[in-house]
Amino acid sequence: MNDNALSTANGTSRLTLGGLAQRLVQDGLLDELAMQDALAKSKEKRISLVTHLVAANLATARDIAISASNEFGVPLLDLDAVAADLDAVRIVSEKLMHKHRVLPLMKRGKRLFLAVADPTNLHALDEIRFQTSMSIEFVVVEDDKLQLAVSKAIEQVDVAMPGLGEDDFDLENLEVTGGDDEADPEALGRDDVEDAPIVRFVNKILLDAIKKGASDIHFEPYEKLFRIRTRIDGVLKEVALPPVQLAVKIVARLKVMSRLDIAERRVPQDGRIKMRLSKNRAIDFRVSTCPTLFGEKVVTRILDPSSAMLGIDALGYEPAQREIYLRYLAKPQGMILVTGPTGSGKTVSLYTGLNILNTEDCNISTAEDPAEINLPGINQVNVNNKVGLTFAAALRAFLRQDPDVIMVGEIRDLETAEIAIKAAQTGHLVLSTLHTNDAPQTLTRLVDMGVKPYAIATSVSLIIAQRLARKLCSNCKQPIDVPVEALRQEGFEESDITMGFRIFKAVGCSQCTDGYKGRMGLYQVMPVTESIGRIIMQGGGAIDINDEATKAGIWNLRRSGLNKVKDGVTSLEEVNSVTIE
Repeated sequence: MNDNALSTANGTSRLTLGGLAQRLVQDGLLDELAMQDALAKSKEKRISLVTHLVAANLATARDIAISASNEFGVPLLDLDAVAADLDAVRIVSEKLMHKHRVLPLMKRGKRLFLAVADPTNLHALDEIRFQTSMSIEFVVVEDDKLQLAVSKAIEQVDVAMPGLGEDDFDLENLEVTGGDDEADPEALGRDDVEDAPIVRFVNKILLDAIKKGASDIHFEPYEKLFRIRTRIDGVLKEVALPPVQLAVKIVARLKVMSRLDIAERRVPQDGRIKMRLSKNRAIDFRVSTCPTLFGEKVVTRILDPSSAMLGIDALGYEPAQREIYLRYLAKPQGMILVTGPTGSGKTVSLYTGLNILNTEDCNISTAEDPAEINLPGINQVNVNNKVGLTFAAALRAFLRQDPDVIMVGEIRDLETAEIAIKAAQTGHLVLSTLHTNDAPQTLTRLVDMGVKPYAIATSVSLIIAQRLARKLCSNCKQPIDVPVEALRQEGFEESDITMGFRIFKAVGCSQCTDGYKGRMGLYQVMPVTESIGRIIMQGGGAIDINDEATKAGIWNLRRSGLNKVKDGVTSLEEVNSVTIE
């Protein structure tokens, strides 16, 4: 600091107050001894005096800004009332803004106006003057607001696209590989998709989505805008609006990364991206393109192999449900079906089971469209209908490969269903998925597909229906009072209500999204017992099967959700949004 000099008196080293430090003492913010100590500590930590005073709660950022404005005769600005000009922000490197905690506000000709909290930091002004070759003028702002404003401005610059900082070389050089399909060597070298800012921008969007725990990223072209949204905890949120002129380049970059044909824009394409974050961790993206009125929409599904390694305890099964799932996984034969809508976590449930079965003495083969999670020790096959490698063809091949466990990504037709059922009847454990609303409807869906009722009754052993519900943020959730009659109408049992349990609601804080953080599963785990098998054989419907399951004490999805509400894990509103009464 240039306004404080070292002096020596009676052999002891002492800091002489001057400039802003002296003004703060004169204004009564600190006494002289406290200021001496603050100066020494700020020098020891190599941070500015202002930053130290605010961090140590020795003075408020507002009071310091007022004193600094009066001392140096410069304007005092409230950052909440102004927005930085992004063109001005791009002039100064991100590294310098963070290092010196300054924010470019605007430029006028050759003059650059900076927001600073510590006007005595002349070294910062000199560095920025040297880097920009512009004359610098500054205004004083509050230190705590400045830190937030700098981070926000840098994020806005990244989203707005035109120029990421020169220090972002990691974004440009991330190790990215595509799928198995051969790429066009000429396409990979085209200038329009190898533009460095486009490469950095796309990599940043992918990395930010991983960091925030997103499951999908949507790149959506419209007539007058290009929108990017991410799905976090099941809810889509807009994260960027790049210039619409860049839509073609961004989509082309994604297609190159996933080894797709960038010249083909008339038909949907599917590909895959692998992004290596470190030596021990890589994230896969499943990429799907679809032609729309104003260009190709691209959706990438984020596939984190570590999700299959969480273990069954982390998925949200109730203890009794978990015990049933593990018991049927241990059986040498039969069929386990997982049902639910797209994005309800069916694949994670199946792979959690496969991970349990993945031992040296077990031969596991899977047929998927496409394989979402790579697990060493499991033989995974990607279905390719174009060359005749259908689910049914893959299943026939598996049965000649001495299998113990077979996983079929989805039963879509009668042929696949019949082969899977025959495999389950001849000493193999078969796992697969179906798209139905609950467990009882799964059995009637198989009948509708044309599978003989006796084949279903003798092969299907367990059905798991599931949904994903958002978990309440433990930091901000608040209890609410709900009338007893309203609880009865929602479906709570009398034994629950008399316990005096509390229901919590979502609030929202800096650590969550709208009061929720993460998701967990709601499950209906229904073994196909002899009595249920008899109903199927007699031509009974989903209602008859559901009544029998209820008599046996099997919770439906609604009951599982209400139990999570009772435990304070999620809110009643969230359960109402993913289940029906």
